[in-house]
Amino acid sequence: MRPSLILLVSVSSVLLVSCVSSKKFKTAQAQAQAQYDSLNGLYTRAQGDLKNCSDENNDNTKKRAELQSEVDGLKKQVAFLKENNNQALKQLQDMSVISSTQAESIKKSLENMGAKDAYIQTLQQAIAHKDSLNMALVMNLKGAIGNIDDKDINIKVDKGVVYIDISDKLLFNSGKYEVTAKAKTVLGKVAQVLKNQPDIEFMVEGHTDNVPFKSNGILLDNWDLSVKRATSVVRILQNEYGIPPAHMTAAGRSEYLPVTENDTPEGRAANRRTRIVILPQLDQFFKLLEPNRKG
Repeated sequence: MRPSLILLVSVSSVLLVSCVSSKKFKTAQAQAQAQYDSLNGLYTRAQGDLKNCSDENNDNTKKRAELQSEVDGLKKQVAFLKENNNQALKQLQDMSVISSTQAESIKKSLENMGAKDAYIQTLQQAIAHKDSLNMALVMNLKGAIGNIDDKDINIKVDKGVVYIDISDKLLFNSGKYEVTAKAKTVLGKVAQVLKNQPDIEFMVEGHTDNVPFKSNGILLDNWDLSVKRATSVVRILQNEYGIPPAHMTAAGRSEYLPVTENDTPEGRAANRRTRIVILPQLDQFFKLLEPNRKG
């Protein structure tokens, strides 16, 4: 064989062997890289799983501590309830020594409490009914009297009692006890309303200020003046307007029940007044409650 041909064959063989080895290397390299990537991914996932496991352990530890705290609290509640049950049981045991007579007495006491509750409710209803009647009476009086200045006449309800206050300047001249003609018109309007209440009873009170009254031979002092003014009003209501005398009482209060201080002219003027007090009908009020009181 010729040298050149031999050389060509040799070079071709080397190149062929070199080409085959390079392909195998690259294939092996690619396979190794794939295995590395796969192992690296597994390693990364393993690290993540390890971290998650650690976090879960921390959470479990925290939850375990919370559950333990809750269990401890429940144990305390159980102990508390057990102690209360023991005390209740002891009380029941102590109560077991109550005699039948004592038990019957307790039963009757409870029944009486129920009856008293019913009585109180009835009493409250009766009071509400009475208050409604009083308010109706006040409205009727104000409607009958009309547009008279509140400084001269005042109608109100206080603690379940109706009061009609009339100033002395509307009823009397200074230091006198004779009722003026103008006052008779006002008293007539009041009498008209009172007559519509056939069972009503009232007191007419005379009031003065604290200025001493100079005796005139008939009246000695403010006591006399207050009483005479009250009786003057009562006589007019009886003789001129037909109010039954058995339904009226005349009284003098003198200066001893003022509505304000006597330090000023305005205060003394407010204290000089005649007051009509609508008396509570206690007998009729309690008669409403009598059937319930027997129970």
